[in-house]
Amino acid sequence: MAFATTRWSLVVRAGRDAGDALADLVATYRYPLYAFARRRGTAAEEAQDLVQGFFAALIEKRFLLAADPERGRFRTFLLTAFKRYAAKEWERARTRKRGGDRTHVPLDFEAGEARYRLEPSDDLTPERLYARRFALALLERVMDDLRRDYGRREESARFEELRPFLTSGPDADARAMAAQRLGLSPEAFRVALHRLRGRYRHHLEAAIRETVADPGDVTREIRDLMDALA
Repeated sequence: MAFATTRWSLVVRAGRDAGDALADLVATYRYPLYAFARRRGTAAEEAQDLVQGFFAALIEKRFLLAADPERGRFRTFLLTAFKRYAAKEWERARTRKRGGDRTHVPLDFEAGEARYRLEPSDDLTPERLYARRFALALLERVMDDLRRDYGRREESARFEELRPFLTSGPDADARAMAAQRLGLSPEAFRVALHRLRGRYRHHLEAAIRETVADPGDVTREIRDLMDALA
């Protein structure tokens, strides 16, 4: 699904209808929240319960109806809502049986835990890890959107050849080989790569614009997300 609707308007739609809009939110942002909970020291099974319960609560209690884009960044709203939910669950200090009397939201936690085990052992706080994983989830969606863009132009092969050079430094031999495979001259390859980077920037700015309340915050949000990846 391309960024046909804003993340904020997607939140509002998900609050009214637990359908595709909510499924889209779950698929994209479940792992950043799971990684946050695990880095906080929460056991794997409990973290699974928390994320599962959080999204179920969004459906049952329609928490998203209270979401207000004017409050700021989407990623901040999502984490704040999850923290509040987790705090209430921890305060109750009771174990819930997954899938009990709650609305079921299918989540692939085995894959999530496998990913978490590959996280580097560093001193990132739970909030910093969440910001990093949120940024990566957003960038993955931008790349998917860009891939579809090239696919619609019947240029999928060109995209796959150019993609490794999107953010990497110059590598004359690798570029020459890729240009040869595409049947492009070195200059034509350079132009094609420049266009790819321009399209990427366009999609990235569009995606970021959809996660902030004020369009003027786009540059700062991009900088903050890039800092989270540093």
